[in-house]
Amino acid sequence: MLTGQNIKLRALELLDVEQLYQWENTEDLWHLSNVVQPFSKEILTQYVKSVNDIYADKQLRLIIEKITAKEAIGAIDLFDFDPVNKRAGVGVLIADKQNRNLGFASEALQLLIDYSFDTLQLHQLYCNITEDNSASLNLFKKHNFKMCGQKEQWIRKGNNFIDEYTLQLFSKTNS
Repeated sequence: MLTGQNIKLRALELLDVEQLYQWENTEDLWHLSNVVQPFSKEILTQYVKSVNDIYADKQLRLIIEKITAKEAIGAIDLFDFDPVNKRAGVGVLIADKQNRNLGFASEALQLLIDYSFDTLQLHQLYCNITEDNSASLNLFKKHNFKMCGQKEQWIRKGNNFIDEYTLQLFSKTNS
């Protein structure tokens, strides 16, 4: 477990399937992860049971949980984990609006950055954020991610196509 002042990041548990089912099937969020269909509870149960080794699975999903309430409020992911080139993508979700803008995502991101650079010895992290997601752009910039690319009309959102930015953060100790 990775523990901060207000939240902890913990491994997925079978008890998270119901929460994942709600989050993954929220159509308003599908464009964030290129999802185009709902997930069944059975598929999510299999996923939780099977994903347990970042080196084998090339991904790691951790639940963001409030310390005081032991309430799951979101998830943070490492994806496209590449141990040869020492990099991974990062995604973060604070699911309910009442938990946003309270510092939980920032604390979770810092815990994941520290884990990625100190424990996994990664050289870089990156993220992909749509142009209209100013909260995420501000979050990652606050943690010193730098804009390194723009993919024009990359993501379809409704009847429109929007740009997506790529940001990177390099480890100071592994440069």
